[in-house]
Amino acid sequence: MSSSNLRIRRAAVLGAGVMGAQIAAHLVNAGIDTVLFDLPAKDGDPNGIVLKAIDNLRKLSPAPLADKSRAGAIVPANYDQNMGALKECDLIIEAIAERLDWKRDLYAKIAPFIGKEAVLASNTSGLSINSLADVLDASIHHRFCGVHFFNPPRYMHLVELIPCARTDAAVLEGLEAFLTTALGKGVVYARDTPNFIGNRIGVFSMLATMHHTEQFKLGFDVVDALTGPAIGRPKSATYRTADVVGLDTMAHVIKTMADTLPNDPWHDYFKPPVWLQALIDNGALGQKAGAGFFRKLGKDIQVLDLAKADYRLSDGKADDAVAAILKMKSPAERLGGLRASQDPQAQFLWAVFRDLFHYAAFHLADIASTARDVDFALRWGYGWSLGAFETWQASGWAQVASWISEDVAAGRAMSKAPLPAWASDAKRTGVHNAQGSYSPATDRYLPTSSAPVYKRQLFPESVIGTPVDKGKTIFENDDARLWNLGDDGIAILSFKTKMHTISAGVIDSIHRAVDEAERNFKGLVIWQDSEPFSAGADLSGAMTALQAGKVGDFDAMVNRFQQTSMRIKFSLVPVVCAIRGMAFGGGCEFQMHSARTVAALESYIGLVEAGVGLLPAGGGLKEIAIRAASNAVGGDVFTQLKSYFETVAMAKVSASALEAKEMGLLRPSDVVVFHTDELLYVAKNEANALAESGWRPPLPNRQITVAGDVGAATFRASLVNMAEGRFISAHDMEIASRIADTLCGGQVERGSMVDEQWLLDLERKHFVALGQMPKTQERIVTTLKTGKPLRN
Repeated sequence: MSSSNLRIRRAAVLGAGVMGAQIAAHLVNAGIDTVLFDLPAKDGDPNGIVLKAIDNLRKLSPAPLADKSRAGAIVPANYDQNMGALKECDLIIEAIAERLDWKRDLYAKIAPFIGKEAVLASNTSGLSINSLADVLDASIHHRFCGVHFFNPPRYMHLVELIPCARTDAAVLEGLEAFLTTALGKGVVYARDTPNFIGNRIGVFSMLATMHHTEQFKLGFDVVDALTGPAIGRPKSATYRTADVVGLDTMAHVIKTMADTLPNDPWHDYFKPPVWLQALIDNGALGQKAGAGFFRKLGKDIQVLDLAKADYRLSDGKADDAVAAILKMKSPAERLGGLRASQDPQAQFLWAVFRDLFHYAAFHLADIASTARDVDFALRWGYGWSLGAFETWQASGWAQVASWISEDVAAGRAMSKAPLPAWASDAKRTGVHNAQGSYSPATDRYLPTSSAPVYKRQLFPESVIGTPVDKGKTIFENDDARLWNLGDDGIAILSFKTKMHTISAGVIDSIHRAVDEAERNFKGLVIWQDSEPFSAGADLSGAMTALQAGKVGDFDAMVNRFQQTSMRIKFSLVPVVCAIRGMAFGGGCEFQMHSARTVAALESYIGLVEAGVGLLPAGGGLKEIAIRAASNAVGGDVFTQLKSYFETVAMAKVSASALEAKEMGLLRPSDVVVFHTDELLYVAKNEANALAESGWRPPLPNRQITVAGDVGAATFRASLVNMAEGRFISAHDMEIASRIADTLCGGQVERGSMVDEQWLLDLERKHFVALGQMPKTQERIVTTLKTGKPLRN
């Protein structure tokens, strides 16, 4: 089997528990025909256990399904009646409970039904892959491995790929390509050691944090204030993460480490602290039980106070002196400042970092091929902004190494084990450089994988010290940059504004970019080098004009915005929008006018202007009217507009690119990409394909059938009921009425024909009128100040 011919038409997931069901959900997100197995139910439908799990997928938050209708695509099955279905599966993922004996029993049962070319993989989070392989026939060994998803599988980027002793390299490469492109994952190869890479280092970091919490007598809320965003970690920090994971689950993972790593120099710490065990014994298992380290009482978040043996209001924060150290720009100054400070919080943080670095360096050779694998595992599996080795390198490798050795010698570190010779080398400046990342096994710096799948990632996620080719600049200003990469004739426009908002400078740059592309390129891609695509129009300029009473200037700004959308739509070369993250307001409208949109699965798209007291006026409502007219059956435009009206009036945002298609904000021809790092590659190819197929912009649409005054009146009638029921305010009704009027083509007869400019003029008229209203201005000012909407 070569990596290029590993084709997954149908997959099976064994085990309909939390992880198994969500893995199945993500497979159907990706369009993979998926069978979900579990034990037969004792009563009722034999597939009852699986059917209940599938139903539960619709209720989970965050949503495992990118489009809830896809739940119906998962085929329920049980081990007694449906084993024959396995024969048709190209990939079988086992995801039952973490019991070696149970897994082996299941493998023995399914072995006769595994297809001759099928790949079998275990989603174990830490059991030995080679021990699991022992029960399998030798003919299956070359296509068996571990494939460890992190929870929740749709959202967590990391998948660890763990070969057994005889796994075929081509199988691994093919599976890596499938996981990367089809499922959008970041793949890290791990050695077959307990807990692999992510959990081995990540759980140790939590254990070290717990140990030092006790040592420095800090509150759990204080520790979370110190170990979250303040040091580049998720908001859930340490103890809130433990509550979400489940304290019983946490204890099980710790026990696995204790049972499977008896010779680890840190083994004495592989046990739950007394207070963690007490919480478990009392049934306070975290979020699922309503209480753990934290609990919610009304609107208050409370934290367990060990001294009082009771909960109190959670109000812990970093001491001012420590907060000042953490705000230092230089990583070396930050870590040095923490070590030098006498503040217990600073000493706590230094100790946590020191023991993390020590443990990761000591075990690197055992668990991974390179330091890059460890850093990616922590970033992708635990949400850290920098991995352990990246943080160490940024802080000054040799200096930090000498401090660690000093603390080890003085008995201050958690283990007396010395740093490996490679780590304590005084000449070492780090583990990542232009050549690659350090590998203790080879004593060399190894480059990133050269597998074909990574050629699709033009700007792959990289570790610190990696050089990046930023392409050739065509023009650049404070708001945007036009550039190209390679010689494929496709220009790329990237915004430079905060949240990639659409300023006057961005609008001017779009016009200039289209002009340049029409003269010298085959196509243009609008792509940002980070999320979001765009948070929408920059409202601060609009507010300045309104507050100064310059209504004419305000009107001209809106007109310029509309003409920018039309410039995109009628460009003589295809303009492709490449979206990831938010595409709100004007950002959504620009992609609606593009020749094609290529959207990452995790794209959150919406016309949200109603939230700030306005309506979409960059051509978004006009495009909706066109789409409704073209999809109308028997001239019934109003029926097509119903769901659109609700979407815009309620400022709904899609929960995924797939849902955006269902909402009609993306077109059927638009492309959904699962791996965000492949977005630019696919967008450039789409632009190139459109150009090569003889691209011509659409003809101006001069015959758009509209729902007219009758349609607008029908929408307004429904709004009256909502206003009387106090579901919407009077100003909400004003906004929604103007949205309805625009979508329906204004005060014309039902079935009338209008052109695009007519609809743009309606948009602009209502937008300018709303902008002058005090309640709209209150909403805009509140949003600009707080980032949150005001309902008035």
